[in-house]
Amino acid sequence: MSTITTPGPISDAEIPAYLRALGIPGLADIHVHFLPEPMMRKVWAYFDRAGEHYGRSWPIHYRTDEQERIQTLRGFGLQAIPALSYAHKTGMATWLNDWNREFATRIPDAVQCATFYPEAGVGDQVRREIERGARLFKVHVQVGGFSPADAALDEAWQVLEEAGVPVVIHAGSAPISGKYTGSGPVRRLLKRHPQLVLIIAHQGMPEYDAFADLAEEYPGVYLDTTMVGTDFTNNFAPMPSQYRRRLPGLRRRILLGSDFPNIPYPYAHQLEALARLGLGDDWMRSVLWDNGARLLGLPPR
Repeated sequence: MSTITTPGPISDAEIPAYLRALGIPGLADIHVHFLPEPMMRKVWAYFDRAGEHYGRSWPIHYRTDEQERIQTLRGFGLQAIPALSYAHKTGMATWLNDWNREFATRIPDAVQCATFYPEAGVGDQVRREIERGARLFKVHVQVGGFSPADAALDEAWQVLEEAGVPVVIHAGSAPISGKYTGSGPVRRLLKRHPQLVLIIAHQGMPEYDAFADLAEEYPGVYLDTTMVGTDFTNNFAPMPSQYRRRLPGLRRRILLGSDFPNIPYPYAHQLEALARLGLGDDWMRSVLWDNGARLLGLPPR
């Protein structure tokens, strides 16, 4: 594998030229958020009070309307646009999933997403969403306040395992820990459902190594790059020095993630942060396009 590393883009305007230099057709970003506009405004209001929650400011860099955000992502080179959402109380998944189907209908390059929550009928709900076209699910352990190994979710996980539909799961303890965060509950889940396709959001920060262990042990576990290695994250969840040595071996298990639009820096900084790890252009091609393209059904290079 080549160790030559093309410097990453400094500004968003430099992203297309950077992708051309790598020879990839675009970006396969697995971790993008679109929500019903009233809910998105509530999320932004929460981040406006980040000092109360996290002890640091978190200014939203892409606080624009839905159509402008879509055009911004297309300009970066995204070939498919996820609309990740997640439920944190009973009944919430139903209307979020309804909205996601509507979003995917009116946005031709959208990835139809869905979510679920430990409630009565969740197995049937997940099965129904897959039948209706859901290609990517999202759950958030800390916000949802539930364990992924909760027995109430067993049928839902079984359906997802059999269908091979990927699930982005925020289970790490950053930026704030919860009763069920950390690798332990995810490990218990995988012991029961070892063929699940799980995408560990934020590479499981700050429990980087524990989640990397799962990616090495289970064939369907991936790690997304959301906020990893950025100047912002390095202030509270820096990557351990020895962890970087594991990344070349995990090349086929790491996917691009960004958390757009809810990031406190330009999108280009995520790409720059990954490039400055110095793991080589071949590694960057795998992470920025190849791995995510496989999961999203996009054409290979």
